[in-house]
Amino acid sequence: MPVLLVGILVPLLFALVWGIIAYNRLVATRNHCTEAWADVDTELKRRYELIPNLVETVKGYASHERELFEQVSELRSRARANDGRPESQAQDENALVSGLGRLLAVAESYPDLKASENFLELQRELATTENRIQAARRFYNGNVRENNNLVEQVPSNLIASMTGFARRDYFQVESAAERAAAKVELG
Repeated sequence: MPVLLVGILVPLLFALVWGIIAYNRLVATRNHCTEAWADVDTELKRRYELIPNLVETVKGYASHERELFEQVSELRSRARANDGRPESQAQDENALVSGLGRLLAVAESYPDLKASENFLELQRELATTENRIQAARRFYNGNVRENNNLVEQVPSNLIASMTGFARRDYFQVESAAERAAAKVELG
């Protein structure tokens, strides 16, 4: 009788310990995803704070582009107000990046603006912020990949399905600039 009891209890104890370890890994990856999303959100907010200054600077040189300024401001407001899923946020960010691209294209038409120290500093800050957003996005997506692997792979998917863990969405922002091949012009 004791051998049978040990034969039953040892596998049950092993399964319990394994379940606790799997659950704790799922919790850790969920928390990493939440933390990484907060990093993305912080960098996006930094970009949102730069946009009004950039618009005002360009507006001083190209006042007849009022419709574009209003559009960029509206896109900024919409992206800033989005507190939904990464997929929804990515759609708003795609539109905003496109609007910023049009704004910077307009700026190219004004040599005085391109030479303005204020404009150049804003461009540098925006470029730095874009790099930080990309880094935060890569970090977030890496954590999402780890989470999704645990949620989908056997045997941790058993614990995930019993405890309500689910796949997370990647934060994928696409812009024409990111998709276009680099164009090199030689003299």
